[in-house]
Amino acid sequence: MKAITFDDKLELVDIEKPVLKKGEALIKTSMVGICNTDFEITKGYMGYKGVLGHEFVGVVENVSDDEDKNLIGKRVVGEINLGCNNCQWCASGLQRHCPNRQTLGIWNKDGCFSEYFTLPIKNLLEVPDNVSDSEAVMVEPIAAACEILEQLHIKPMDKVAILGDGKLGLCISLVLNAMNVNLTHIGKHKDKLQISNNAGSKILNLEDTKNLNACFDVVIEATGSVGGFEKSLSLVKPRGVLVLKSTIASNEGLNLAGVVVNEITVLGSRCGQFAPALKLLSEGKIDVNPLISKIYNVDDAIEAFEENTKKETLKILIKF
Repeated sequence: MKAITFDDKLELVDIEKPVLKKGEALIKTSMVGICNTDFEITKGYMGYKGVLGHEFVGVVENVSDDEDKNLIGKRVVGEINLGCNNCQWCASGLQRHCPNRQTLGIWNKDGCFSEYFTLPIKNLLEVPDNVSDSEAVMVEPIAAACEILEQLHIKPMDKVAILGDGKLGLCISLVLNAMNVNLTHIGKHKDKLQISNNAGSKILNLEDTKNLNACFDVVIEATGSVGGFEKSLSLVKPRGVLVLKSTIASNEGLNLAGVVVNEITVLGSRCGQFAPALKLLSEGKIDVNPLISKIYNVDDAIEAFEENTKKETLKILIKF
């Protein structure tokens, strides 16, 4: 079967079809999305080697246990973290924080960028008929945006800002606007910010915030840069909340004095649950289609990855 793998270099190769383990489903891939994490892996992130990919929609072709046969033929998406089911985190429903977890296409588990792959039955969610494949692929990043609302109560009068107008920032904008949050989106790219504006956000170019300080109750950092973190921190009111959505792995020094002086609460926010994201899509409360830049055939996967590196590109999808 065809698969997109990384082992010192990115390749489209032919590999063996995976073998089912107990409790798993064999999924025939329909469509996948390229995430920035996939790109970072090709630069050495996590030291991962194998089949890439964690954003998918597919159809269950087979299951390991007869009791799950009702899933065969169903269109599904799936939670990407596989907990050990034998620790306090898994017992409390937080498999995504299990210290012994595997993560689809990121850590110790071959990903979904292949014609077939496997996931535990308990990780799967059936996709409603009114959600298209290209929308369903976006469930994972939308779920990451929904995670903010699971972790933090945003009050009706709170002034909230997002810093960063990439895919992640735009997904957060769609979700928060669906919840009628008083939202300002700050970024560098007029066309990307316009998507956020169409969803209901007030928008500001980063250049126009030079004299803007300590004016938001909640600031969500989605830039992935040290400079973005420091700018976000400067925009939070004393005793406000700074939400970190991007992973900033840098050797550069961070000036954290403002966190102490202004008594800022810093909240890390990562993966989210898929069910709320599917609900938003099925109820038509968010429209992810403006985020999709192009859909490639799997035979053009390497070209798709190259397209994904362009600054003007948002979401690249690959059809199997």
